[in-house]
Amino acid sequence: MAELSTDLQALHGIGSRRAQLFRKMGLATLGDLLTWFPRRYEDRRTVKEIAALSDGETVCVRGFVAAPPTVTRVRDGLDLVQVPVADRSGVLRVTFFNQLWMKAALSPGTEYVLYGKVERNLFGCSMSNPVTERADSPSETGRIWPIYPASAGVSQRMLCWAVREALRICGGSIPEFLPEEVRHTYQLCPVKAAYENIHFPADDTALQEARRRLAFEELFLLAVGLQSVRQQRQSDAVEAFADADMSPFYNALPFTLTDAQRRCIAEAFADMRSGVPMNRLCQGDVGSGKTMVAAACVYYCVQNACQAALMVPTELLARQHYDSLSALLTPLGVRVALLTGSVSAKDKRDIRQRVAAHEVDFVIGTHALISDGVEFENLGLVVTDEQHRFGVAQRGALNAKGRQPHVLVMSATPIPRTLALSVYGDLDVSILDELPPGRQKILTYAVSGDYRPRVYGFLEKQMAAGRQVYIVCPMVEEGAAVSDDRKAVTEYASELEKVFPERRILSVHGRMKSKDKERIMSAFAAGDGDILISTTVIEVGIDVPNASVMVVENAERFGLSQLHQLRGRVGRGKHQSYCILISDSRADETRQRLRVMVTTSDGFRVAEEDLRLRGPGDFFGERQHGLPPLKIANLFTDTELLREARTAAAELSPERYPATVKRAAELLSQGATA
Repeated sequence: MAELSTDLQALHGIGSRRAQLFRKMGLATLGDLLTWFPRRYEDRRTVKEIAALSDGETVCVRGFVAAPPTVTRVRDGLDLVQVPVADRSGVLRVTFFNQLWMKAALSPGTEYVLYGKVERNLFGCSMSNPVTERADSPSETGRIWPIYPASAGVSQRMLCWAVREALRICGGSIPEFLPEEVRHTYQLCPVKAAYENIHFPADDTALQEARRRLAFEELFLLAVGLQSVRQQRQSDAVEAFADADMSPFYNALPFTLTDAQRRCIAEAFADMRSGVPMNRLCQGDVGSGKTMVAAACVYYCVQNACQAALMVPTELLARQHYDSLSALLTPLGVRVALLTGSVSAKDKRDIRQRVAAHEVDFVIGTHALISDGVEFENLGLVVTDEQHRFGVAQRGALNAKGRQPHVLVMSATPIPRTLALSVYGDLDVSILDELPPGRQKILTYAVSGDYRPRVYGFLEKQMAAGRQVYIVCPMVEEGAAVSDDRKAVTEYASELEKVFPERRILSVHGRMKSKDKERIMSAFAAGDGDILISTTVIEVGIDVPNASVMVVENAERFGLSQLHQLRGRVGRGKHQSYCILISDSRADETRQRLRVMVTTSDGFRVAEEDLRLRGPGDFFGERQHGLPPLKIANLFTDTELLREARTAAAELSPERYPATVKRAAELLSQGATA
């Protein structure tokens, strides 16, 4: 019996060249093959007589080869093998494209089963390239058949054969991580049966039971891992913060905090007074006031004689936070410093020395905060903004600068509660579900490319009134290389220079060096440009109150949550703002998605729709959110299964099942490094 870690080349028929093709798909071992689950299934059980076939249906036909196959060369590179197949009701014309071996494989008078799509017209019925096998020894017909994600060089037939062989030689080595009492309580099949039936289901019931079992296991291990992290955190003891007079902070604010902000601040203060390290997510829509929640926590931390740090993803955002928060906190006696990659070497040394000597209370910066030379005298609070942009390891590196500091992570990506419970199961969640009064709704429109001249006319009116405009375009091809990012932006900029010859047009793309992107975005923020053309690099990290229009080209290429984030780049000032989504797609799903954007500005509703339509795997765009890759479970449709899995995890005795706990930790680490 082989092991799951056995190399694929242990399978007869997979040599080094073919193994390389599999490795390009991420498949290097037999275990990788077993977890390469089908993306869909074909029901090849229905057999119809030829006379009963309907145009367009995909079905099995059982019949005899009625005459020897013929070969026709249509042109160089295209050969047709044609053969009539008959049953008692009629004749089916079958054509194989560029499959010359079928001429010798098909014997007149022999009965075959064919599975394929039917074409019916005035001349009768036909099939092209059907799955074909002898009726006396079928293996791919007469059953539910898996269809796998595949790539060039690795066919469906090769994948199916390899998976079947892997099941045969190492199916007995698949570890059982679900305790027997959990399987009994929730009526889950054994792991070997689950893997056999997820790949080659005996029937519909077996497939449903296999999927339920494997999805439950994924969610259960996720819950166990997060529960372990939470329990570890709660077992850590830190000195509880004392009460502090917050009135100077509140009196310094030029506005009144919303009820949601006050609630989130109260929840964070209670954490910091508990004697256990705070680990709280503060999530809310763009403009909901997360920064002021963080500022209150920083002031409270400093009043308790501790230092605080705020890490953000871009230098521009760090500078903007520094400008606003130092203006608020410095008059209150809080010593604030900015530490980014562009700070001069001399200033970096000076800031690091002052931080180490506790001559700085609050440091705002980028990844520079987690560099080796930065040491805090008494770090009590770590805040990360736009938290899904940082990997778990990056956040952990900053946390390690202190002795169990309190942690507040902020996200402007509203996350559906089912997803938040799983992604951030080790965090307590505060939700800012209220916008400050007076914030205007961004008017959103979805139009086709035919409206582009009218859109350009509208943009000219806005710029004539002194406003600025964002235009976002996707890469040339979905999944294209970074070089196409540059091509998309530069080509569009050239086109717009002809449309708006009098306007200052700036552009940024992913191929640029970080300092060049920062320079251009800073120039736009300073008003030194009328139009900024970009890919999604502006999704976070730029705040321009004078920008009033966001145009998104090929809007169907973006997820709803990403569109909502882009829309949030405007509407930050006193001017009425607009978001224009341009798409020529006529797909029903695209229209449905864009209708959501037009009809609601509620980020949580947008997120729910995004999760429903795209699934959790693509929800964040980048896999830096700490969620282990879920291969079977769907956090939107499997909410009841998630509830059961969390209940089972809460009742687990870790000391009785160390292998289960270890596996859960391994999966969490995969999410942390993804």
